[in-house]
Amino acid sequence: MRYMISVQLFFYFGIFLAIVGSLATAWGPGVKDPIVRTFNTEVASIGVCLVLLSYNHVLALLTLVATTVVITLILFRAIIRLEEMGADV
Repeated sequence: MRYMISVQLFFYFGIFLAIVGSLATAWGPGVKDPIVRTFNTEVASIGVCLVLLSYNHVLALLTLVATTVVITLILFRAIIRLEEMGADV
């Protein structure tokens, strides 16, 4: 029984982090700063990882690595494009 409680805790805490991280990325404090936006997306990806951790450990690890790499590459490319256009980043 103790194992089921921890799995449910991972699941619900992961959903909470995914929702809060997504909202913080879209409307949260400092969304104009690309670094803060990157941290906010990482919070959401860790939440998704915790949700998948309640199902399978390998799936959770692969999801965390994949989302971290993809989000980081996309946001850094967006930062470089904004700087090339002369925007104040």
